[in-house]
Amino acid sequence: MGNVGLLYVGAVLLVNGLMLLSVVPARSAAVLNLFVGALQCVIPTALLIQAQGDTADVLAASGLYLFGFTYLYVGIVNLAGLEPQGIGWFSGFVAVAALVYSAVSFTVVGDPVFGVIWLSWAFLWALFFLVLALGFDGLTRFTGWVAILLSQPTCTVPAFLALTGSLHTTAFAAAGWGSVLAVLVGIAAVLGFPASSRPDEKPSPQYGPVHN
Repeated sequence: MGNVGLLYVGAVLLVNGLMLLSVVPARSAAVLNLFVGALQCVIPTALLIQAQGDTADVLAASGLYLFGFTYLYVGIVNLAGLEPQGIGWFSGFVAVAALVYSAVSFTVVGDPVFGVIWLSWAFLWALFFLVLALGFDGLTRFTGWVAILLSQPTCTVPAFLALTGSLHTTAFAAAGWGSVLAVLVGIAAVLGFPASSRPDEKPSPQYGPVHN
């Protein structure tokens, strides 16, 4: 059931990345955030009810709320026109929690592929923290591209593979997944930091941070 929600998280991360690039208006993106956020709260609640106290099932459901609350928060803030700092600080909490879930995936659960994926989510939510909570506007475009490029290989693709019984969580697969994600982050850096903003070149007077 959790993989159904993960499928749509790929869609909302893609839209939110486009929002950070000022391609999709914030109020327009808010609607999908509310839909997916609600879904990511309903699904883990149903899983917890079905778990009947089973520790492994409770653990699997617990992490889904991190994203459900994030997207509900984003949707409400964007529709109401509120300041984004609260989302940023919550994202910092999510980033730290994701590191813990990554460690648990590698050790307790024995799922190295999702151990790598949780690490990538920790990195992305740490970027949200830097941009939204601490005001590092120069990272906005990079963060948008990271969200766009990681949305499908960390959410949609593994969700489809898991739903069809084709997801293999071996150490070799995890290494391959990690390599692909690292390359995508590198591409995001190239796209997110224009040549004019790099230290070895004089910044163009027309260049400035992207505000949303």
